[in-house]
Amino acid sequence: MTDIVFTRRSGWMPNVIREDGELKLMLAAGADANHEPRTFTFPIGEAHLAVIREDLARHLLLWSAVLPLCEAAGTRGRLDENAAVALLDPVLLSPPADVDALFGRIRWDRSRLVAHGADIDLLERGQICAAMRAPTEGSNGKRAQEYQANRRRAERGVVLGALDAAIMRFTGQYLHGATVPRRTPDAVDPALLPQVMRVIATAEQACDGMRIGLDPRRGKRATDKRDWDRMAATVDAAVRRVYPELADDAVRTVSFLLCSEAADRSRNAPEVDDEEAAGDHADLGESARKTALSFTDDKGGEQKWLRGGPRTASAEFWEFVADRSAGDNEVFTIEDEEMGEGIQLHFYADSIARITTVRPGQAGSEPQYRVEYSLVDGIGGYRNLVSAFVRGGCAALEQHGPWMSDVAEFERARRQRDAR
Repeated sequence: MTDIVFTRRSGWMPNVIREDGELKLMLAAGADANHEPRTFTFPIGEAHLAVIREDLARHLLLWSAVLPLCEAAGTRGRLDENAAVALLDPVLLSPPADVDALFGRIRWDRSRLVAHGADIDLLERGQICAAMRAPTEGSNGKRAQEYQANRRRAERGVVLGALDAAIMRFTGQYLHGATVPRRTPDAVDPALLPQVMRVIATAEQACDGMRIGLDPRRGKRATDKRDWDRMAATVDAAVRRVYPELADDAVRTVSFLLCSEAADRSRNAPEVDDEEAAGDHADLGESARKTALSFTDDKGGEQKWLRGGPRTASAEFWEFVADRSAGDNEVFTIEDEEMGEGIQLHFYADSIARITTVRPGQAGSEPQYRVEYSLVDGIGGYRNLVSAFVRGGCAALEQHGPWMSDVAEFERARRQRDAR
């Protein structure tokens, strides 16, 4: 039979229970393999209960000291009861100087004490008991998160100025650098907000007109990494030139914000058709345009396209790529069977092959093909090549060379490019 002997208003703090006549401390910590909270107990004495009941600071200190033992138990291990019991007298009954010395030797949960009002400066100096002179029963999770974020930055040698911190609060990345950035002016001190907005305006002016396109090689909503890197570098250079005193973290969060917004605009905008965007000036004549094409991949996927349908060949092909491209499926082919020509895109190598039939197979003989290779500059290069092929076949690709029929020569060119 279990009875609750003592509990505080904050439900997460350890409770004292009586189980089969024995006093125990019970606390929830960590989670099991099913992500359900784990509960741990270990025996305590009447003297320990008296301190826990009367002294909130010592209660919190004990909680902070025991939590690492619970974490060590993992998802299914047992709590080291001997180690937990060994903490009771030193934490609850010892003089402050001895408690401070103990916390200098053991692992303990700093965030727990910070969330409950610990003086951070005293805590950092190792004056643990003094830091807990004015504890709060309620928990301030945001205070603990900010403390941990500052500690992580300090470990990297990063010190934020007032404007740095304000910029990171504006983007929502002050606590977590992996958070998708957004504009949150209400999170910034009103006195600093005009300065923050001037920094953002500098970044916006620098990348005005730039865009981050989609990259169907990586899925339907993936964006072009080169476009992203280009915009980030532009923003970084402009902000550093005007505000050289800003910390790297602050500059980085500004470029992350602008790039994320540009990427979202591309994802949410109507799809750009490469053939329509090329315009009539790039056309090689109506007779050269493809009327029927076959799209295939390295996994046996195939799709037919016929002129006169609702979408252009380029649009259909890139949707085919976005649906099927994967780490083990990076070779895609567009073939005009009637004309005996096609192109093969090698996404894994940023290269392309154009293939033309020199002599069709006759009387059981194999057809002869001419295969020529060229290097491709990112997804933008691939889009141009696909659009040109659809408009004018292999002949339209001549201007996009150089084309190499010697495989060894092509491999040397590819290695030289990759080395750069």
